[in-house]
Order: sequence, then structure tokens, then C-alpha cells
Amino acid sequence: MPALDADLPVRLAAGYDDVAAYLTAHSGLPGPRGNLELLAAAGDHLRADHAERLRAEPDEYLRCCGVIVLGRLYADDPAGTTALLTAAAADPSWRVREAVAMAAQRIGDVDGDAVAALVTAWAAHPDPLVQRAAVAAICEPRLLRTAAAAATALRTCATATAALLALPPSRRREADARTLRQALGYCWSVAVAADPPAGLPVFTALGGDDPDLAWIVRTNRTKARLARLLGDKA
Repeated sequence: MPALDADLPVRLAAGYDDVAAYLTAHSGLPGPRGNLELLAAAGDHLRADHAERLRAEPDEYLRCCGVIVLGRLYADDPAGTTALLTAAAADPSWRVREAVAMAAQRIGDVDGDAVAALVTAWAAHPDPLVQRAAVAAICEPRLLRTAAAAATALRTCATATAALLALPPSRRREADARTLRQALGYCWSVAVAADPPAGLPVFTALGGDDPDLAWIVRTNRTKARLARLLGDKA
């Protein structure tokens, strides 16, 4: 991606139409990769009123920019921001759902207790996409630098896994449940690697003849961070 413009904060503080046009022109889409650097900068600099309008746009990159700002705004209105993030966690666009996880991680960067409460609530939500937001948000290495944070990640993975396994087999084939399963296929490895003495016994206890659980375990075992630990353990 090209370097961000030096005057980017000024550009993102302009009138709404100019801001939306700038974000669209520099989004990197359509293409193989959206402009994540610009997205992060939008999270830092976009005005709250612009972000609110962007969240209602049909363009997915603009919605992402509006969503990621919620991570910065959380402290001013936890309940309202949580409601907006929860709704966006079930957005049809996978990019917007990723922006939700990024926004939650921004909350965690400044308030570990707040993100722990958020992902705990999301893991207990009935929507598999919201459950997916929980594991994707908390299973970020930079957030898991304490035993308490790693424990939250393990509990979140366990809760979301149990929710997936509670679904009838036919329901698990639907897109939202498969999206949750995909996230669980790597998030367990992140949670375990954050605190191996606590995480390895939990992970190695996962078992049974459920095919989705077997896939989750097998896929996590292929991740280098976990494969090394299991090899050392052996």
C-alpha cells in the first residue's frame, strides 16, 4: 500500500462528502487487499458524526471505517457503542465483521476489563456471528499479556465451541455457523499460546467423536504457535 498522506488528519476532518470520496478512492477495493493502514487511521481521526453516517453506507469499506471508530468512542458511551458493535458483528460483509473485531481490540488496548466483559457477553449471544466476533476480538496476542486476559480468551473459545456443538448438524452447515467454526480453527491456538500451562490442559481435553470439534482441534494443531508447544510437551 502507498504511504498515507501526511495531511491525513486534515483530510478526514473535511466535509462528509469529501471524506467519503477520499476513503473510497484510497480503499484499495476492488482488489485483493483493502487499505488496512487507512482503516486504522480512520479509527484514530474520523469525526464521530462522519463515522455514524459511514456506518449506514452501502459500501463495505465505508462501513468498516465507521465501525472501527467505535473502538475509540467506547469510553464515552459503553452501552450505546456495545449495541452498535453487536449489530455490526452480524453484518453480511466479512470485512465489516473484521472491523468489529478490530474496534473491540482497540477497546482492549486501553481497558482490559471492558473488552473481557464485551467478549463474554458476545460469546453467550445466540447469533454465531456475534460469537465469532467474541473469539476473533479477544484472541489477539497483544491483548493476552496477562494470565487474566489469557483466561478470558480460553473461556471465550470454550463457550463459543460449546455453542457451536449445541447446534444440530444441519444448522452447523449454514454460513454463519461455518464462519464461527472457521474462527475457532485458529483462535484456540492463540489463546493456548498466551498461557501454555493453563491452556494446554484445556485444549488437550477437547475430544470426542464430534466431527466439527475434531476439525477445530486438528486445524489448531497445524498452527505453528501450538504445534511447537505440543511438540515440546511430547
